[in-house]
Amino acid sequence: MKKGVMVCAWLMDHEKTTQAEMSRELDISLSTVNRTVKKLENMGAVDVSNRGLKTRDKEKILMYMASIRNTEKDLVYRTRVNKKVREIERSMPGGVEFTAYTAYKFIYEEVPADYSEVYVYADEQAFDEIKRRFPKTKGPPNLFVFKKEMEVNDALIFADLWNIKEWYAKEFTRELHDRVLE
Repeated sequence: MKKGVMVCAWLMDHEKTTQAEMSRELDISLSTVNRTVKKLENMGAVDVSNRGLKTRDKEKILMYMASIRNTEKDLVYRTRVNKKVREIERSMPGGVEFTAYTAYKFIYEEVPADYSEVYVYADEQAFDEIKRRFPKTKGPPNLFVFKKEMEVNDALIFADLWNIKEWYAKEFTRELHDRVLE
């Protein structure tokens, strides 16, 4: 995952922080954090001072994050599973965090549209188990796996949905937008 996405996701959950704290918590270099923060400062999304930084405009951070997120590049596994979405979701091993449609469904207990794919973040152990349970098969993929590099939050779910090409992803982003900015 692009490190700038990680910085933005962190900022969506922390109104006040320091670049050193972000670097330490996200396990990325201070210079990488600084580059992203500089871009956000230039667009008026954060205020930077000697004491740290403060979130000024969450929507700008969210939109920037969604625009730099590259879900296609970050996928580590995709396959076709000849099961219903609910069965795929129930069959996921521990160590998985759902994103996109399933995450929205579980967090908000509703779905703005029907969906036919499952997107997850998996740690190394879960990834191996996913490949065992859902081997590569032919056909249009409906199970997509990202490497888990940080905790999944609403902002990251939004950015993932923003970058999914299916028409119904837009229905989810519409519903999620205001919830993320609350």
